[in-house]
Amino acid sequence: MKLDCKHVWEYISEYIDGSIDAQLREDIERHLEHCEICAAILDSTRNILILTADDRTFELPVGYSKRLHERLAKEIGPEPDV
Repeated sequence: MKLDCKHVWEYISEYIDGSIDAQLREDIERHLEHCEICAAILDSTRNILILTADDRTFELPVGYSKRLHERLAKEIGPEPDV
């Protein structure tokens, strides 16, 4: 079966998990050989999974939260009075 990008995207998670049947896996792999966009989406999805599985945490620089809120207020304007 010839898959289009929409079908490949629908099965990306199952493809990564290895929970699809052999024929569908083969069809997806054949599509990925010729479609740079789907190959990039697959790589990006795998990278996101790796990053979110990482238990490391990072300290934010001192004053980061205040600067972020000031920048957001400047960009979107003041909050309306309720």
